[in-house]
Amino acid sequence: MNRRFNPVSLQQAAQDSPTLASLAARARDAIERLQAVQELIPPELRPAVQAGPVEGGTWCLLVQGSAAAAKLRQLVPLLQTRLKSRGWDDVTLRIKVLARC
Repeated sequence: MNRRFNPVSLQQAAQDSPTLASLAARARDAIERLQAVQELIPPELRPAVQAGPVEGGTWCLLVQGSAAAAKLRQLVPLLQTRLKSRGWDDVTLRIKVLARC
């Protein structure tokens, strides 16, 4: 089938490609993790925090600004406890400050 002339949705493309399907599953996992800990993050910091990649047992949280990252680092034990209670065992959290453009 020639897809050049038959457009498909992103969802269909991801289902047809093992690589894209794996990437989509990893993205969903990261978003689900952020949703699990969202209420533990102070409301004023939530817009500055994004779900980053999950690699092995390490999950990266992407944060805008070093002050927000410092506060988030204080919450790491609490966030890890929540993740463990939701089924993500032995998660190492990494906080990464996003560069300003």
